[in-house]
Amino acid sequence: MKVFLTGATGFVGHHVAQALAAEGADLRLLVRKSSNLANLEGIPGDTHLGDLARPELLAPALAGCDAVVHVAADYRLWIPDPAAMYRANVDGTRDLLRLAREAGVSRFVYTSSVATMHFRTDGIVINEDTPVSLADMVGHYKRSKFMAEQQAIAAAQDGQQVIILNPTTPIGPNDRKPTPTGRIFVDFLNNKFPAYMDTGLNLVDVAEVARAHVAALTRGQPGHRYILGGENLTFKQILDKMSAITGIPSPTVKIPFAVAATYAFFEEWITGRIRGREPRATLEEVRMGRKKMFASSAHAQQELGFRIVPVYPAMRAAIEWFRAHGYAPQGRA
Repeated sequence: MKVFLTGATGFVGHHVAQALAAEGADLRLLVRKSSNLANLEGIPGDTHLGDLARPELLAPALAGCDAVVHVAADYRLWIPDPAAMYRANVDGTRDLLRLAREAGVSRFVYTSSVATMHFRTDGIVINEDTPVSLADMVGHYKRSKFMAEQQAIAAAQDGQQVIILNPTTPIGPNDRKPTPTGRIFVDFLNNKFPAYMDTGLNLVDVAEVARAHVAALTRGQPGHRYILGGENLTFKQILDKMSAITGIPSPTVKIPFAVAATYAFFEEWITGRIRGREPRATLEEVRMGRKKMFASSAHAQQELGFRIVPVYPAMRAAIEWFRAHGYAPQGRA
């Protein structure tokens, strides 16, 4: 199977590329001029220089492909120019869907996010059928991913074979940028977590997310959304697990929402607006933290054969990788 893959230089996309190559896929990998190609080392495939912002450059790479796996996204919780995020996430997805139709590509797997779901403050576990609207989205990242997902749903309703995957919070090695989730681990390893908020996440092994992408190419039902998750954990439980792995003390002070929001406001204003650097905390993150992002992956288990595995080994692998690559000091094994 010849597969055009976007986002292969990124965290999730790198693991998807590895999983596809292991199954013998003939890969065409989209890279930009500014891409760090380190994550492509050892992955067989042809690279195609292009950019989702310039769709006319992508058409030649789609010729003769059997499938598109669209993993690339602008995943940031703070951005000086939000318009750039909408261009990448929404316009880029819409244009790639159109180009795949025009090229006669038979399958299209779109990597969305669990961020497009409607979570609650009481921690009720949600699934793909939980009602949601654009009004439920907090911040530009969530809004842009929701709008992009709507493009994918509309294409499926018009007859295109589009399968939508919604990973929760992937964790594992090779998070080079790192992602916002990876930065949580890096900050913890560098003793920058004096306190925590009462929130919750679903952590998933990135390797299982990658395997689900392979399965979706043959087993996914067009128009269906599949949550790819692991363990539902409070933020304190996540920090405690990291403490057990590293020996670094887990914080015991819980920050009220108002205090966290005030800190994020000044951090965003001073660091972001005045100094032009990415702030350590943003109002968007704090607002997201009011809801526990607990989710069920039963639908993916039933139709894709998705596996829910303990996340502890993936957390350990991520920590070892961050330490080995200089993101944090070396610690005990």
